[in-house]
Amino acid sequence: MSTTRRVRTNGIELEVRTLGPEDGPMVLMLHGFPECAHGWMRQAPALAEQGWFCVLPDQRGYGRSDKPPRLRDYRMGVLVDDARGLIDAFGRPKAHVVCHDWGGAVGWTLATTHPERVATLSALNMPHPGVMARHLRTPKQLRRSWYMFAFLLPRLPERAMTRDDHAELVRALFANTVRKAYSPEDLAAYREVWSQPGALSAMLRWYRAALLRPTIPALTRCVVPTQIVFGQQDRALDWQMAVDSAALCDDVALHLIEDAAHFVQHDVPERVTRLLLDFLGAHPDDATRRPSAASTP
Repeated sequence: MSTTRRVRTNGIELEVRTLGPEDGPMVLMLHGFPECAHGWMRQAPALAEQGWFCVLPDQRGYGRSDKPPRLRDYRMGVLVDDARGLIDAFGRPKAHVVCHDWGGAVGWTLATTHPERVATLSALNMPHPGVMARHLRTPKQLRRSWYMFAFLLPRLPERAMTRDDHAELVRALFANTVRKAYSPEDLAAYREVWSQPGALSAMLRWYRAALLRPTIPALTRCVVPTQIVFGQQDRALDWQMAVDSAALCDDVALHLIEDAAHFVQHDVPERVTRLLLDFLGAHPDDATRRPSAASTP
């Protein structure tokens, strides 16, 4: 059973879904584009059954979460502060972080700039931001990432994504999976998120803020225990970046999954769930539990 609430963080409010016992160790699950909190529902219930307190936000710009209008409100430092604020809001000094795609960029940055707030990092199909930035300079990755630059066009991407009940976004989901695992219920949940007023423009601000005002992330080492899970059939991201990212981690488990693509948590959901349970179970951290005196947000 899940609960949905509004949680204040970093000057805005996010809609947050939670599963599991609130005094259990916190797992912050950060989705990517064009998904939402619902994208973790093949993993979060199993984690919750094992006593983990799963916190699944619709990140800023998505669904019914707040949608600040300025590009600077979507810079990476701001997005990381949203995540830090969620950890604070639930009364923890740190949390386990599970993340994918753009959520992975937030997770990596949080872990490398504020390692004291992260018990473990599980990054799915998103490399270390410093590795990503350097690969974007290569012709091979530029060809894969052409769509990111198309998102810089004014208004046209929003029009294309809205047409025919968001058919283009649905196509993008299926195009980068192997098993085409999205159910009608999944697509209905996503369409509801995409249909919220201003949501598509806000979702695209993540790209526009990063590409129109770029900074080059440093190749900062990740000192927290890290698990990298990467579907090797990803059409957008070269899996070699996962190998390069692992080389920047002090304590890392790298899982390259041959029969999965970008949305690895949907292509091989049971395998990803087992990897998460095993990894989290091997790295218990009492600081991720809510102190008995803490109150819920």
